Amino acid sequence: MKPAATPRDAVAIGVFDGLHVGHQAILARAIERARERGGRAVVLSFDPHPDVVLRKDAFHIPAPLTPALEKRARLSALGIDVVDVLPFTREMASLTPEEFVGRHVVAPYAPHAVVVGEGFALGRARSGDVTRLGAIGRGHGFTVEAVPLAMFEAEPVSSTRIRAALAGGRVGPAARLLGRRYDLRGLVVRGDGIGRRLGYPTANLRLHEEKLLPRDGIYAALAGIDDEPVCRPAAMSLGIRPTFEGTVRTLEAHLLDFDEPLYGRDLTVELVDWLRPEERFDGPEALIRAIDADVAETRRRLAGVA
Repeated sequence: MKPAATPRDAVAIGVFDGLHVGHQAILARAIERARERGGRAVVLSFDPHPDVVLRKDAFHIPAPLTPALEKRARLSALGIDVVDVLPFTREMASLTPEEFVGRHVVAPYAPHAVVVGEGFALGRARSGDVTRLGAIGRGHGFTVEAVPLAMFEAEPVSSTRIRAALAGGRVGPAARLLGRRYDLRGLVVRGDGIGRRLGYPTANLRLHEEKLLPRDGIYAALAGIDDEPVCRPAAMSLGIRPTFEGTVRTLEAHLLDFDEPLYGRDLTVELVDWLRPEERFDGPEALIRAIDADVAETRRRLAGVA
């Protein structure tokens, strides 16, 4: 009989919505453990988010911080070799930890290490905590390592904190929790031309994937066209444009000192700072004066920002 191959892979398990600094610590440890034996760093994630399947109040489930395609790209950039996104169902939620590990960890990968976050649990009634997973792992020849929670300002870093910061327009604190600026990427589509008539042409953005939007208002931002570096100064507006009786939430970016057609191109907008809430003005002239002030403030906030 041919001897079994020596386990080489390391598997990190989690939803990893946001891929924040805490998640990055888990992934870095999984990569380190994989490289110890020349194996692959594997991520097991879930789609949809388990909350979508298990929560009774499905109408109030927020959009993801890191949708599927973006998550794959970011994981690859971080050094993950294999991304295995498991369809999360009620059947999966009902599996015992032993069943889950046997089907989704041991059968496809037979790793020498599994890496999770502190407080992680899976399986029926979240019964597969780190202690139980460690016992299961000993029976299958792998170790289980729990990476301590990342802390920021004496509190754990979490997707919940990031969502709260974005809901308040606090994109600076959100960036520190994420380890990068929160961004929005989409296709530039034709709008109604209001910005150009006001002297401030805007790129109307249609996001490629559903993603959590921050608080409505005006932001200082940096933009990148297609695959160029995100470095162009921009003022971004998110809201319904109440001055013009708008009812649809729109995302528009005015790229400073730039007036070339962008229709049909991709635009990435990184949020640097929140300037003010969306307001209703008494006509175009008052709105133009406000935009003048917004652009001047954007230049000031972005001075020296890279």
